[in-house]
Formats: sequence, structure tokens, C-alpha cells
Amino acid sequence: MKAVVRTMAGGPEVFQVVERAVPEPGPGEVRVRVHSSGVNPTDWRSRVRALPVGVREQVPHQDGAGVIDAVGPRVDPDRVGQRVWIWEAAWQRAWGTAAQYTVVPDRQAVALPGHASFELGAALGIPALTAHRALSVSDDGSGRVGPNALRGVTVLVAGGAGAVGNAAIQLARWSGARVITTVSGPGKAALARAAGAHHVVDYRTQDAAVAIRAIAPEGVHIIVEVAPAANASLDLAVAARGAVIAFYGGNTGEHLSVPVLESLPANLRWQGVYVYTVPPAAKDHAVTDVAAAVAAGALRVGEQAGLPLHHFPLEQLADAHTALEQGAVGKVLLTIPDTDPAG
Repeated sequence: MKAVVRTMAGGPEVFQVVERAVPEPGPGEVRVRVHSSGVNPTDWRSRVRALPVGVREQVPHQDGAGVIDAVGPRVDPDRVGQRVWIWEAAWQRAWGTAAQYTVVPDRQAVALPGHASFELGAALGIPALTAHRALSVSDDGSGRVGPNALRGVTVLVAGGAGAVGNAAIQLARWSGARVITTVSGPGKAALARAAGAHHVVDYRTQDAAVAIRAIAPEGVHIIVEVAPAANASLDLAVAARGAVIAFYGGNTGEHLSVPVLESLPANLRWQGVYVYTVPPAAKDHAVTDVAAAVAAGALRVGEQAGLPLHHFPLEQLADAHTALEQGAVGKVLLTIPDTDPAG
């Protein structure tokens, strides 16, 4: 089979397209014939770091979608032939989704309904699970996302045209929230509206704090934050009493400075969201709720859903990483070619 691998840290040039034997699923694992592989910022950031301990060669990418074609011991054989989406395939493991076949633990291959495309399946994983965690950590919430779970809640999504921002808008709307988002221009504003945001604020042409307070005089209850250091002052200015600022992004060396006396009276909480180390029960809830959203048609991809798709063949994985690093707006996907598992 064809696969992309890396054996060292570095730029996109460390990737090699190679031929490898089709892997066999071990106990508790399934093998998936991958149709689409999702590319996330976490993928290129992990590329510049050392390989996981004990791994000498790694197939990159956490997210993907395809069809289960074999199962290992202790897995229901009826899963063979099931369409699935995959999450965290390469986390501390050698087998990511940038290959014609991958093997993952059974629970990390989630049933994908027939009406949902492989493109959608490959776009879930990191973005949707991150968005779920950010939307579900409020002290006043149930820890879940779904119909009426956020009714009466005002959510502010920073960067609504990004992949996590898009998922947060769609999941928040599905859950009954009022959704405000910030963007940096008219093109991204159109994408955020397509995703379902009720209100869009262009922070480059408007006073964002004034505009958001005009929409939500009582403040916002949940902030899904991609740039906590840059947006700390804005977040403080628009947060309601008891709000949570759930931040999932940042750069090396970045520091968050929060005025103590201004934060105390409102009982604000700054909550880090790192999807890989979310508590197991919360991760299970996220996977269940995201799967329910897909089944309900509440998560979509494509420009009409505010998430343009950028397709690259497997052999051009390095170009896909470069495109994402240079700011491609939307979702970058690899299309995986067909192969015969016996070959």
C-alpha cells in the first residue's frame, strides 16, 4: 500500500511517499481503508517535534474517514464493511491516516451514516471534539452538547471562519445557543454566516467590545477562544458573570496576562482545552455528541457550510501542510487512492 511517513522532525520535506505492507489489526483494533485524511494545525506542529517514544517511523494525521475492512480479536466482526470517521489515529502511535490503510483502536473508529460524506468524516476529529469541549465546560452546563443543551446561552466564537470555529458555531446552533463570532474581513464574515452564526463582528472595522455588548448587553456566557493572549482584553470586556473562556490555541512563548481585580468580581474562568488529554468521560461524551450531530445533519462541510474544502492527493501531502501553514481558509484534505489489500 501507499503511505506517507516521517522518521525525523522538520519541515514538510521530511515526509516520504513509500510502499508498506498492509497492517494487520491487533487485539481491540480495526483496520480502515482510508478514503480521506484531514489535515489540522496540530499535524504540522507535531511534525516539527520528535517522534513519539518508541516510534521510529510514523504515518501522520489524526483524522480521517473510510471503511473498516478487517478487525482484530475482541472486536465485533459485524463492523467489517462499516463506514467510519477516525479520531486521534496518530496520537502516541505509529499509524495515522495519511495512508491507504490504517489501524486504530475500535472506539476511535466511529460509525459514519450513509448520508455523510467521507470529506465530512475526515473534517470531524480534532476540530469537532475541540469545539465540543469548549462548549461543554461551563459550570452551568450538563457537560454535553445537543438539542436545547445551550438554550438561553450566548456563545462568542473567536475566529468563526476557522475549522474549530466553524464546528463550534454549528454545534452551538444545534444546541440552541445564540452565537456571535468575530472575523477579520468580509470573506470570513460570509463563511461564519454560512456556518450559522447569528451575529458576525469584523474586529478590523468595528470596535468589537462595543459591538458585542450591543448584541449581548448582559455579556456572553461561553467564549471559544483561539487567541487568548491577543484577545484577553476583549474577552474580559464582554464576558458575563460566571463566564468561561475556553482557549484552545496559542504560540510558543506566548503568555496570557489577566487583570486579577477585574476578573474576580465576575467569577471568570480561563479553561485550557487540549483535546488529546481531555478526561476520558468527557471525551466519550464528545464522541457520542458529535456522532449524534452528524446523524442529525447538524454538522456540514463545504463553502455552503462555511468551511471550504481544499483537496490534495496523498503524494502531495507536503503541499497540503504548506497550504495550511500559510493560512488556507477552510479544511485541507488528502484524497487517498484505491488499492487492493492483497497487493
